[in-house]
Amino acid sequence: MSKAEQPVYLKLREKIGAAILDGRYGDGDPLPSVRAFAAEEGANPLTVAKAYQTFQDDGIVIVRRGVGMFVANGASEKLRTRERETFLNDEWPEIQRRIDRLGLDAAELLDRELA
Repeated sequence: MSKAEQPVYLKLREKIGAAILDGRYGDGDPLPSVRAFAAEEGANPLTVAKAYQTFQDDGIVIVRRGVGMFVANGASEKLRTRERETFLNDEWPEIQRRIDRLGLDAAELLDRELA
């Protein structure tokens, strides 16, 4: 499934996950409230709640009743491990096939500077 075809809650989940991996939210840090994040993203609060719920189910965030949602201890490492597995198992094979199809040299690609 392409990124454009992804359900909105998964796109929001990706955005939150990236913020955790990038260090914007560390272990124990509060996440924006559902309403605040929904307003920021122009999304339905129920969609944001669904994205947050998936993180709660995965042990990435914890809920403190009446206080909010917080990044769980070890969340970034858990996310990084999962992201690596997804990349290596799902994304990399397709990238490798495309490199081969285009006749690109992998070593040359690694030496190439990013624009």
